[in-house]
Amino acid sequence: MIVYGRQVCRFLTERHPGLIRRIYLAKEVDKKSFAALRRLERPIERIDAKKAQALARGGNHQGWLCEVAPYRYADVAELKESDFLVVLAGVTDVGNIGAIVRSAYALGADGLIAAGVKSLASEGVVRASAGAMFDLPVAVAPHLLDLLHELRQSGFTLYGADMEGTPIEEAEIAERRVLVLGSEGEGIPRRALEKLDEKVSVKMARPFDSLNVAAAAAILLYRMKDA
Repeated sequence: MIVYGRQVCRFLTERHPGLIRRIYLAKEVDKKSFAALRRLERPIERIDAKKAQALARGGNHQGWLCEVAPYRYADVAELKESDFLVVLAGVTDVGNIGAIVRSAYALGADGLIAAGVKSLASEGVVRASAGAMFDLPVAVAPHLLDLLHELRQSGFTLYGADMEGTPIEEAEIAERRVLVLGSEGEGIPRRALEKLDEKVSVKMARPFDSLNVAAAAAILLYRMKDA
């Protein structure tokens, strides 16, 4: 798997050097940074801009690329032992998923489950999460309704983000909780809404349609982090 971008690559070299298999540099780096890379004892290959663009599939690599071990997704069974989970109900935008992973990790969630999808674009999510995906367990569950039933049976209280829900400041938050977030276009599917224990919302100061799902996630996660 190729990940790219100065911030993500430096995060990996500092936090998860064991995952790195090879480093690609398409630009000159300062002596201190290069010395740190040499200490990893991994192959360092200097490449031209054309190869860098090909490896990054046209993304903004900033001259830094790393080949890393394939991302290991968590099992849902592992995450069921946690207290605070995030479930994405059909969210597919890589940028939003990455931003939510980053917020979830920073604000104390124990894991994230992408539901209603068969796979994720791991490289893109890693970059959008600024590397936080390597520190937050992430699982994939193709069947949303089955997942919600399983989590409820495991003792979780299910909260779903919905514009008609209780303002998050007024909601009673259980110790073992799940925040369910829907896609920007459709929100949480109706049948999934029926399985929730409570719908919660972000109270707006001015009339507006809704917040971007990643922005709403950050606010809700912050409010739910100290249950």
